[in-house]
Amino acid sequence: MTYLLAGDLGGTKTHLRLVKSESPDRSEFEYIYKSQEYPGLVSIAQEFLAAARTKFGSKIIVKAACLAIAGAVIDRSSYLPNLDWRISADELQQELNIPQVQLINDFAAIGYGIALLPPADLHTIQTGQTRANAPKAVIGAGTGLGEGLLIHNGIDYQVIPTEGGHTDFAARSIKEFEFVQYLCRQQQIERVSNDRVISGRGIVAIYQYLRDTSNLSENPDIASVVKLWESQTEKLADPAAMISAMAISKTDPLAQTTMQMFITAYGAEAGNLSLKILPYGGLYIAGGIAAKNLPLLTDGTFTTAFNDKGRVSDLLGNIPVYVILNPQVGLIGAAAQAAKLGIWA
Repeated sequence: MTYLLAGDLGGTKTHLRLVKSESPDRSEFEYIYKSQEYPGLVSIAQEFLAAARTKFGSKIIVKAACLAIAGAVIDRSSYLPNLDWRISADELQQELNIPQVQLINDFAAIGYGIALLPPADLHTIQTGQTRANAPKAVIGAGTGLGEGLLIHNGIDYQVIPTEGGHTDFAARSIKEFEFVQYLCRQQQIERVSNDRVISGRGIVAIYQYLRDTSNLSENPDIASVVKLWESQTEKLADPAAMISAMAISKTDPLAQTTMQMFITAYGAEAGNLSLKILPYGGLYIAGGIAAKNLPLLTDGTFTTAFNDKGRVSDLLGNIPVYVILNPQVGLIGAAAQAAKLGIWA
């Protein structure tokens, strides 16, 4: 049987899927792996294809693969800073015996996937006024922060990946300035990027700052998970999930204040991105944090920070803002690109 391989590789998990050329939107076989447990992508892909052969009981032929990478792709290669992985399309072609292999930035994959999402996979948090063929933008916090652009070329949208998540974090208040100083001391760094703040680890960092500098008391359950996280070199515990859950349930003031500060920073950076491209075709918020914390993104905190741009605030009020609810949008986009590759394989 002949298949296409699609993949979505992040700092936390690697999601692989086999599809057929005639129906790239339908999964034939897939599996999710914990990225940190493997030395690189080749070993994961080999294990995945071996499992597929066992399941189907026949020889699996993959004629093309498109893999979305949480990092910049340069000369068919990529380095994933959150995993210390180096990935080469040429190496994958050789090791996996796949004629066509393409690596694309994970937010490029999301850009390709947006057009294939049904309305039910989008939640509107600012209606705005959509303009035909206007630019679009994507932002998403997860293990790190990703950003991407879509520009219409007269025929279709061209997806432009960026590394905008690694730009400098712009403090907007005395509290945020003090937080930046705290983070520099705590992590022994001289520069703070948006990726360090608007991400899962950023939630934990904000929590630590407020815990150490405010009068808010700490919930014992969260405290135990945070202490475990602080003691782990590989950061296997996930305090961010518990902090956000407590904030949504409104059962812990420290967690609520943490998430309010986080969502404010998230909205402000989304506004910064939007000022640079004016995406009247829509700003799309991707990543696991947004979908899992929808009540926090829809209470007005995000949109207030998004639109708070002084003399040019009115420019942002007309931009439609959507939360992507489908966590597999990047995989959908990668499969669509694999199908295009498969035509030439």
